[in-house]
Amino acid sequence: MISREICERVLLAASSTGADYAELFMEDTLDHSIELVGGKVDSVHDAQTAGAAVRVFLGLRSVMATTVDTSEEGLIKCARRAAEALSEDRAEVSVALRERLFGDRHPIKTVPGGVGNREKIDILREACGAAGGYSDKIVQTTGSLLDVDHNILIATSEGLYARDRQIRTRLSVSAVAEINGETQTGGCRPGARRGMELFDRVNPKSVGLEAARQAVTMAGAGYCPAGVMPVAIGNGFGGVIFHEACGHSLEATSVAYGNSQFCGRLGEKIANEKVTAIDDGTLPNEWGSINIDDEGTPSRRNVLIEKGVLKSYMIDKMGGRRMGREPTGSARRQSFSYVTTSRMTNTFIAPGDDRDEDIIGSIEYGLYAKEMGGGSVNPVTGEFNFAVNEGYIIRNGKICEPVRGASLVGKGSEVIQKIDMVGRELKCGQGMCGSSSGSIPTNVGQPMIRVSSITVGGR
Repeated sequence: MISREICERVLLAASSTGADYAELFMEDTLDHSIELVGGKVDSVHDAQTAGAAVRVFLGLRSVMATTVDTSEEGLIKCARRAAEALSEDRAEVSVALRERLFGDRHPIKTVPGGVGNREKIDILREACGAAGGYSDKIVQTTGSLLDVDHNILIATSEGLYARDRQIRTRLSVSAVAEINGETQTGGCRPGARRGMELFDRVNPKSVGLEAARQAVTMAGAGYCPAGVMPVAIGNGFGGVIFHEACGHSLEATSVAYGNSQFCGRLGEKIANEKVTAIDDGTLPNEWGSINIDDEGTPSRRNVLIEKGVLKSYMIDKMGGRRMGREPTGSARRQSFSYVTTSRMTNTFIAPGDDRDEDIIGSIEYGLYAKEMGGGSVNPVTGEFNFAVNEGYIIRNGKICEPVRGASLVGKGSEVIQKIDMVGRELKCGQGMCGSSSGSIPTNVGQPMIRVSSITVGGR
């Protein structure tokens, strides 16, 4: 990275046409991944992303320029491009930077970049071997081990000069099962803001077995019947339904422009009183955690919904200007080449008082969505459609036969009013969230919940 003195000169150039805010964002990121297919190494991938972005504001106008030339000359040239695109008027400005240390809630014991490929391949072989040996119905296994070393520097005309280093590691295993000529895929993908010590907590064999169990279970399942019914959604990655159906609609990316179902509703009851939803980037070593966001604002715990009442949005600097509100440590970007916007970190529904067995027992006939999959949502209307990767019919309060092909269809503002039971055991799942500022690591989570009525797609 570069010195404060160089950053000051870059910010002076960026502010030279009257910007009321200027920002320099630099990154140097190393991505490493290994993939096994059928127990054999299929690819080893290394990539480096290095570059800088200069962004300037003048009121509600914003301009960003990027460069891969991180010499002082290259950065100043980039800053001048941004300044000239903002205005032609010249201004006298001054910038004085002071380094700030925000601490690190996410200590790393073993940096993955210092560990050889042989050790990583052994982990993959253990995971994929367990998946392949689970059943003779398993016909294909694929595993990948990803580690990312993301280093950023942020300097602003407000005097901030700060750095952060974000190391993440993730193991992913998928298995394909075939029964009577039909195939289904199961997967398990744990990750954390940790180094190789992730595997002190995550057993590769267990990851492989879980992927294979899901594949075999679903390959032997019949199709889910369609209809409107109560649904119990499992903990962990089940939280993706709140993340997508409601979370994106609570980001300033949508709210600040009037493109959200929740615009102007702070203080209103928008959900069942059982629902408290939180976005917390401070959780130690969690997949979506950050010390500072990509504008240099410290991460924090944001209570979005408290006992059904809308309390907060997730806000970046430009969104905050448009809304007249302070940033919440929610500004994120995939890389320097993307414009920062408000995004989630670790978003979850907080534990409630209901027991899982009571949630299942309360449903005479419905669906248990044990594991959710991907889906789509319109943040303006909140309308969503999500696949259920692993589902079961509930009859007379009992979990019965597995079913495949299920989907959940609804509207975010309606479904959170129908969450009328919330379990006690919070669990989170890891994912990559795509939006206008690229793909970023996010956690989703919840205890088991019951939605009293929702449309289930099937056959």
